[in-house]
Amino acid sequence: MLQPAYLASSAESNHAFHFGFKKSKNGGLASINEEGFKEILQKHGAIFLGDTTQKELYLTFDNGYENGHTSKILDVLKEKKVPATFFVTGHYIKDQPDLLKRMVAEGHIIGNHSWSHPDITTVSNDKMSQELNRVRDEVTALTGQMEMLYLRTPRGIFSERTLAKSKELGYTNVFWSIAYKDWDPKNHKGWRYAYDNVMGQLHPGAVILLHAVSKDNADALGQIIDAARQQGYEFKSLDQMKKKSY
Repeated sequence: MLQPAYLASSAESNHAFHFGFKKSKNGGLASINEEGFKEILQKHGAIFLGDTTQKELYLTFDNGYENGHTSKILDVLKEKKVPATFFVTGHYIKDQPDLLKRMVAEGHIIGNHSWSHPDITTVSNDKMSQELNRVRDEVTALTGQMEMLYLRTPRGIFSERTLAKSKELGYTNVFWSIAYKDWDPKNHKGWRYAYDNVMGQLHPGAVILLHAVSKDNADALGQIIDAARQQGYEFKSLDQMKKKSY
């Protein structure tokens, strides 16, 4: 079977990985040592953890579509003075311009989650560039955010080729070290479920992934922030990350 031309000519492998990690327990660090992709994340400067010698946390949200909870999330972040990064799709940009403007006005970062949410390993380099450039350009036009430096690929699927190409386009790929199954809005289990899942994985340098479609996350966010701070953690922006750990 012949490879597509963009694969045949590419120096990097397009073997698809689905990001996964060994969860933190009892304050220990999350790990990707057994996942098979640690070296290529390091090679291309992707983010999985921040400085694990510091009690710092990085809060990130995936916003593929709006489910009525982002305003509350933004209210909590404003009240608690916590920065976050919101990874958005084309659908979200077209559907929720006012929320995007509010994110930037209140000091948050908007990151790239692709225009149409494809498996990025199945599209050509040119198509990937189009997907990412359109998100960046429309966010800039809408909000005035002049740079878009961070990418979270849809469903956490990536390859060495996509890491290399997105890096060439100026992006740092952002993965995560705290997450739980929170993307199904039909599977609400209450704020305590979200709280317990996040707090049970807390560790230094953590990049936290939450989906803004979850009512549980919106309801638990304030308690998560307060409890983490009581344990001595500080919430930082991705722009403040000085060291990446693996």
